[in-house]
Amino acid sequence: MSAGRSFVIVTGMSGAGRSTAAKALEDLGWFVIDNLPPGLLFAMAEEAGKVKLAADKVAAVVDVRSLAFTTDLNAAIEELEARGVGVRVVFLEASDEELVRRFENVRRPHPLQGEGRLVDGIARERGILREVRANADLVIDTSAHNVHELRNKIVAYFGGEDRPGLRVNVVSFGFKYGLPVDADLVVDCRFLPNPHWVPDLRPMNGLDTPVRDYVLGQPGAKEFLDAYEEVLGVVAAGYAREGKSYATLAVGCTGGKHRSVAMAEQVAARLRDRGMEVQVSHRDVGRE
Repeated sequence: MSAGRSFVIVTGMSGAGRSTAAKALEDLGWFVIDNLPPGLLFAMAEEAGKVKLAADKVAAVVDVRSLAFTTDLNAAIEELEARGVGVRVVFLEASDEELVRRFENVRRPHPLQGEGRLVDGIARERGILREVRANADLVIDTSAHNVHELRNKIVAYFGGEDRPGLRVNVVSFGFKYGLPVDADLVVDCRFLPNPHWVPDLRPMNGLDTPVRDYVLGQPGAKEFLDAYEEVLGVVAAGYAREGKSYATLAVGCTGGKHRSVAMAEQVAARLRDRGMEVQVSHRDVGRE
């Protein structure tokens, strides 16, 4: 495989959506091979080069069933990089509760539970994959995503491979529902007055003009956006130097309905004005 080509490895927790991610990549024109042992990654990359597959559109799905998973995978990545192949690792995960629900719905055992319980298999797998997750280039938490939403997220990250620059996912959320675990940066908008306490605004959300105007009209809102935009410009430049292609920015308030939604939309608009490719999602809108 010639230098300058790149290779994507899709891995992560069983039940977290690896097959959905693989199908989404195939729909985008990628060559994807499933359940590939780590030791065969370089052989696959080399063969892909021989048949002149499109650059940056070769991927392999690797799971935990290889007994020496972490050692094999790390060694395979090192071999690929030593031979001039850029490697990006996409790690899919979900909460223990969501993984249990998914396995129970399909009535299948976890591949690592053996004679134990389902939660034992999940815990064992999470331990084995800890280092892989820590070194991944992109971590996607699928706990709150159905297959269509996960597919859309993969398309957002990989559908524009020919376009340069950092691709950013801005997600609003409510702190009372927990932090998005795949966030690279988290910002707190609870310093602004809460529209929840304004009767006319309570039933609306941050996408509605009255709520947006209320939030943006508060003291400190514009100053915060100005300052945060500058910070993100510095961070984005640093990510580019480090070869990071994707980033998730989480914007939070108490319930994820008013302030975080309005501010997330503003952050996204400013990043687009800077030439970045941005996707916006509002995790907790409609949850109340």
